[in-house]
Amino acid sequence: MKFCLPALLCLLSFATANAIEVTTLYTAQVPVDRAEDDPRAAAYETALAVVLLRVSGGQVVDDPELFEELFPNPTAYVVQFRPGPDDTLFVSFDGEAVEQVLRSAGQSIWGSDRPLTIVWLAVDWGGGEREILGATDDERDASRSINRNRLLRQRILDFAERRGLPVAFPLLDSEDLAIVGFSDVWGGFHETIIEASERYDTNSVLIGRVDAGGLALNRWSYHFGPEQRNWLGEPELVLSNVADMLAAEFAIGGDEPLRVVRVHVSGITSVSAYGEVQRILGDMNVIDSFAIVEVAGDRISFDVAAHGGLDRLSRALRFEGLIEQERIDMGSFEFGMIDNDLEFYYSR
Repeated sequence: MKFCLPALLCLLSFATANAIEVTTLYTAQVPVDRAEDDPRAAAYETALAVVLLRVSGGQVVDDPELFEELFPNPTAYVVQFRPGPDDTLFVSFDGEAVEQVLRSAGQSIWGSDRPLTIVWLAVDWGGGEREILGATDDERDASRSINRNRLLRQRILDFAERRGLPVAFPLLDSEDLAIVGFSDVWGGFHETIIEASERYDTNSVLIGRVDAGGLALNRWSYHFGPEQRNWLGEPELVLSNVADMLAAEFAIGGDEPLRVVRVHVSGITSVSAYGEVQRILGDMNVIDSFAIVEVAGDRISFDVAAHGGLDRLSRALRFEGLIEQERIDMGSFEFGMIDNDLEFYYSR
């Protein structure tokens, strides 16, 4: 069945953001316990637990029997190690081999392409000192306690790295400060902050209010697209919640069935655009395989075998920056294994 392309170009409004590739998912820095019978083997096991938490959540890590059943010899998955500072060890694992074990056991896998979370954090240090934590500190400003800012920022960055969660702080340059002030973050003027976050090409925004004196609970609000969650507590707890929420959205279960979806992508007007779309499809964790079935002008149609089917694939493609167009329900037609069609537009 053929459709007229102009009739399909009714665009829906979706917030899109580019993914950040986390290249260190399968590398962990862990302490070496010299009291262990085999300190290096114990470090390997600890490092593998860190990696599994990043890529599959806590189900395997929190179940010692399951961990032992799936990975009885963590050393077998080590591809590289090197000493780190303060008696630590950097350990890198064979990601493909680890994923194969998880997939065979029906465990979920969250791939390396992950949304960037921009963190707007207002801190009340007490004594009238209030500020937003930025990406860097202004060394020229002697009125600030540079060290405490740096420690809090690094604390957040270190824990986010442990969970495989890409985070960044705003630049707080003239462009940011023209829109956002301390009172906006502290007072919960979320629309203003989300507007300021658009320049960072992300729709994952974490807004925090921290009372360093401990007189009030730390308050956090998290926005991902239309979703909003509110939490109280320390940064580590909140970052764990963010990571768990995103993993639930993007992780693929090893037992999720493959469904074939017909994906049409318009706006492919050059060889480079064609190559970029091919790269996007090839790198997506949700996609098992794909094949071109039709080329018509600037529109290419693919049959895509996706874990979880149409809805999960649609979300993943939007996340990659493609623009979804009006969906056509093909449920009343016979297309063999084809669930439905998806229409997307490539605009880079």
